[in-house]
Amino acid sequence: FSNLLGTVYRKGDLHFTPDGSSVISPVGNRITIFDLKNNKSMTLPVESRFNYTTIDVSPNGNILVAINTDGEAHIISLISKVILHKYRFKGRPKRVKFSPDGKHFAVCKGGGVFIFNAPGLQTGDYNPFIMEHAFHGATAETTCVSWSFDSKLLAVGSKDTTVKIYSLQKWANFRWITLGGHSDVIVACFFEAKQYDIYTISKNGRVCVWECTLEPDDLIEWEPPSKKEKPKDSDSEDDIDIDKIIEKTERQKAYAEKKLLDSDDLPQNNIEEVSMKEKDKKIKLLGYKKQATFYLADEVHKQSKDAKLTTAAYHQDTHILVIGFSNGSFFLYEMPHANLIHSLSISRLRISSIALNSTGDWIAIGCSHAGQLLVWEWQSETYAMKQQGHRTNMNCLAYSPDGQYIITGGDDGKVKLWNTLTGFCTLTFHEHTSSISSVLFSHNRKFVASASLDGTVRAYDLARYRNFRTLTSPRPVQFSCLAIDASDEFIAAGGQDFFDVYLWSMKLGTLLEILSGHEGPIASLAFNPNPASTELVSASWDKTLKIWNAIENGSAHETVRLIADALCVTYKPNGEEVAVATLDGQITFFECKTARQTGFIEGRTDLGAGRSKTDLITAKKNLQSKCDFNQYTMSYILRIGDLKSGKNASKLSIKIDDESDFSIEEMDTD
Repeated sequence: FSNLLGTVYRKGDLHFTPDGSSVISPVGNRITIFDLKNNKSMTLPVESRFNYTTIDVSPNGNILVAINTDGEAHIISLISKVILHKYRFKGRPKRVKFSPDGKHFAVCKGGGVFIFNAPGLQTGDYNPFIMEHAFHGATAETTCVSWSFDSKLLAVGSKDTTVKIYSLQKWANFRWITLGGHSDVIVACFFEAKQYDIYTISKNGRVCVWECTLEPDDLIEWEPPSKKEKPKDSDSEDDIDIDKIIEKTERQKAYAEKKLLDSDDLPQNNIEEVSMKEKDKKIKLLGYKKQATFYLADEVHKQSKDAKLTTAAYHQDTHILVIGFSNGSFFLYEMPHANLIHSLSISRLRISSIALNSTGDWIAIGCSHAGQLLVWEWQSETYAMKQQGHRTNMNCLAYSPDGQYIITGGDDGKVKLWNTLTGFCTLTFHEHTSSISSVLFSHNRKFVASASLDGTVRAYDLARYRNFRTLTSPRPVQFSCLAIDASDEFIAAGGQDFFDVYLWSMKLGTLLEILSGHEGPIASLAFNPNPASTELVSASWDKTLKIWNAIENGSAHETVRLIADALCVTYKPNGEEVAVATLDGQITFFECKTARQTGFIEGRTDLGAGRSKTDLITAKKNLQSKCDFNQYTMSYILRIGDLKSGKNASKLSIKIDDESDFSIEEMDTD
């Protein structure tokens, strides 16, 4: 595995590395690291069965904890880039957060928060997922967690509109505390630097500022009460006080009380009780006072009444609070007085995650619905990175001749150019108004072309970044495939609703010929790779393969009948043969000059699938319905080597019989 292109952010938490120069983004079931200083991206060679949703990085940057939608947690080493440990939660955790000292990490799941020992040098323990504490104070699902600067206190917000303050160790002047003041779900809570003051933020945009009554140095460790020791000079077995047992007369009782009042010294037991009460009075308990309440959503509601606060981030050193809303806008405030510094609207879609780097200069913003990832430098008001994948499905792609770039087309009508060395999208064209069905590079790498269901074929100049050719047909046609000849002078496109092949001149931009004859949608086109030839082949769903030479003979062609619907056609590198993939799972080889079949490969047995636990039919029956090809895979294989001669092809086959036994046998090269 080398890298992952096409998507930069899908869903989940964004994080900066401790040095502040790279962004860690969950991309589906993989994790990508974007190096902003060197302008490169790297996807970790680990993957999950389900998409990652919440991640966090240890303070030293060596360990990454990632949890997927199925509740499986992975501890990933960012040094060796492998999964070290796995752990399955019974449920779906909402958040994970490392403590500032790196010794613990907290996981919010359900109505509780679970504290685990972090494996590493800080703890001296390498056993994975040792649970140290579990707090279940919330009455609803927990949503966020924050550690104090010294890792002594833990704040947990939940859907019950409260924030609970817990401690990992016992303190004489601390009991767990509940902070109210909100009327909506808690989105985030943050401790201040070098003190225990805290900010709580709810979904309706309300921010409460809480001041702690104690300084961090005022916490007193809890000590268990000392046991009373028996008198050492006691001779009796059970130490019974005879004076208290013998019943006294009224006169004797009055005399004893008078003697006790006249004496200056209290009994030893009473002295200890009084001293303990005086000690409790001197110890000041930790508590919180609400200093202020700010309604930060008022500014957003002027533009959108239904906007909700979705995410927030806080930088302790610079006291900057960043909040994002469901209408795509975010705001910067200086705390604790909530002075507005900066605001920006990046889209109309919901902001899913916000992160600040270690210096507080860069803000990473992720929009899951748009697949967008931005890094905004708020002081200079410039983008450090702006990347967006296809909003919907990606339909087609093509490599540049030198392998440095990949061009992709999607259902969103966009054509994107990706750099394979850096992993970034360098160019996006928006001219198409419907889905892209096919894209290709010119052989001289000066332009790219795309065909779309909007009835146009467009050519884009890679030097000036503009659409310099728009090729159309006399009547609107949904183009399904595209091909260009070896000299880059002619380009052909096949129709999906009208079953014709259209041929244009790239230099003049004029339509040269309309090649008719097919009775079904055109599935694939290919020009002869020989520079001296202008031969064109077309494969259709009408179970035919047609060989054209439109430049010399016009619409004259030769038809080859196929057994099933054709899906893809490609030339042998020397241009003498073509290979056609059909719906029945076969690859058939034909000689172009004589249209004679020279061989075939039965692919049905290789396209079988296993049986899922939810399938109601057996794998043997399921095999009969799964025999179609992926045209891009077939084209790639045929360009690597000559399947007919057996070069670069596997010489072993695995056969599975009805008794579920398998054998490995040598495969015939034909």
